[in-house]
Amino acid sequence: MKIFLILSSMVFIFSTYAQKTIDDQLHGWVVYQGNHKLNRKFDLHTEYQWRRADGFADWQQSLARVGLDYKLNPNCTVSGGYAWVVSYPYGSQPIVNQTNENRIWQQVILKQPIGYLQVQHRYRLEQRWIDTLFRQRIRYRAQCIIPLQKSYLDHGKGLFMNVNDEVFLGFGKGIGKNILDQNRFIAAVGYQFSPNFNFQMGYLNQFVIKPDGLHMERNHTIWASVVYNLNFSK
Repeated sequence: MKIFLILSSMVFIFSTYAQKTIDDQLHGWVVYQGNHKLNRKFDLHTEYQWRRADGFADWQQSLARVGLDYKLNPNCTVSGGYAWVVSYPYGSQPIVNQTNENRIWQQVILKQPIGYLQVQHRYRLEQRWIDTLFRQRIRYRAQCIIPLQKSYLDHGKGLFMNVNDEVFLGFGKGIGKNILDQNRFIAAVGYQFSPNFNFQMGYLNQFVIKPDGLHMERNHTIWASVVYNLNFSK
């Protein structure tokens, strides 16, 4: 009887796993970010992400974000703002229709220098109005900037590596069978031209779990980023 129960459980587990569909796809993202100094404490955050599917052939998503940063101290910044996100049908598991999302977000960034490494923890809350649906989400990103040249440490110019991972968890009403929304891992090499300007390029692995918990995407993504900060305090 025990053997029968064990075998039945194994059959159930494997049959459940077999129902899951994971599609591998190739995408391309281009990101711009700028934190523009307003005064000693406040910065204006601006951001745009051009997200493409099938390489760069089709739209995946368009994301524009704006917000206000407040520096509590050199290692702690709190922020809040608004994002407008347009999502398009793409890939092997397309959404039915294009969606428009209005998003309010709040976040805390904690810096934790460890020797030559620049470690950062980012905690972000999101309230999302996706067409007529309301959803909530929390995100956590751990990031490590690794200097690759001595000039990066001495003069703020040179090569560096950016390694980070971010997990997205849904909560509240309307969440499907899983709370894990997606996970993003980035490994990129960048060059710091000045304290306010750098360029990065690398690999992003975006693992997306659909609300039914059975359909998933593993999006292998070419990721390019430009950071350019201005000083409006002068």
